Parts: sequence; C-alpha cells; structure tokens
Amino acid sequence: MKPTDKIRVNVLDSLLKKSTVQPNIRQIKKHTGYHKATIKSSLDFLEKDGLLKGFGPKLNFRKLGYTLEIMTFFQVDLNQQKAFEKFLDTLNEDPHIYWVSSIIGPGNWNILCRHIHKDVESYHRDMRDRYMSIKGYHDLVKNIQSFFSVEPIFKNESRTKSMLDLIKRDTGKS
Repeated sequence: MKPTDKIRVNVLDSLLKKSTVQPNIRQIKKHTGYHKATIKSSLDFLEKDGLLKGFGPKLNFRKLGYTLEIMTFFQVDLNQQKAFEKFLDTLNEDPHIYWVSSIIGPGNWNILCRHIHKDVESYHRDMRDRYMSIKGYHDLVKNIQSFFSVEPIFKNESRTKSMLDLIKRDTGKS
C-alpha cells in the first residue's frame, strides 16, 4: 500500500466532493460542551450563510515529493485580450496551480499565481513548455517574478485558524 496508489488517491479525491466529509458532532461537543442540536444548527447556519465552504483533507504535499511552493507575480498587458484569455485557460488547466488572482500594490504586478512543483527545474520547464508557447505570450507578459518557498518553514498555520484567531481578537472572545 502506498499513499499515491490508485485506491488512496481516489479516496482522497472523494473527500473533496461536497457533503463527503462531515464534522464529527461528538468531537465538537467534547471540545465545546455545546448540545448536539446547537452544534448542528450552527454548522447549518454557517454553511447556508456561505461562511463555511466545506470540509476536506489537508495534504502534506512535501511528503509526496512536491518540495517547492512558488508565488509568481505577472505584469500582463490586459489589452492583449485573446492572449490573456488563452493564458487564463492554461492557468486553469494547470494542475500545479492552485491559486490565481488579480493583485494591487507597489509596482506593476497585476496577477498572482501560487503553485507547487517538485523542484526549480520542473517549474522552469513547465513555464517554458506550457506558457511561453502561448501565441502572443511575449506581448502579454511584460514582466514576471517568482519567489520559491523552501524549508525551513518558520510558521505553517491554516488560513482558517488565522481567521478564527482574528475574529476572537476583534470580538474580544476567546
């Protein structure tokens, strides 16, 4: 049995499907002391309100050989509409990329991508083969800068935990 064999991958993939993983009401009751009905109604409310988006696995991608997390900043010419659409399509199809957003801040960067790769060489090869071959790429992308997150990692908390800590701080509740 290996973590990357077909059965394990299919099980992990199914955990990403809506309503596959549900919270353990008994465990929440144990941690909070709240009645099961209070917990269930709170979860239903938070989901209906759109704050709670679901439950799923949190994988250690480094254990699977993906030791490099990259943040790439792009300065793109949004007037190059056709090339930009193809660029976005390619980003959306790329399994290495898990986050793409518009950004604002100092400099002329306007797109941020976050991706995972096994190493720097595979990142550069993928960028060359997948993106630089897009027709109009060099007219579209005016500048690019990548930052590679490597070990040691000094802090690794979930965004959800950070958000909850901020809410507790802002509301004075602990």
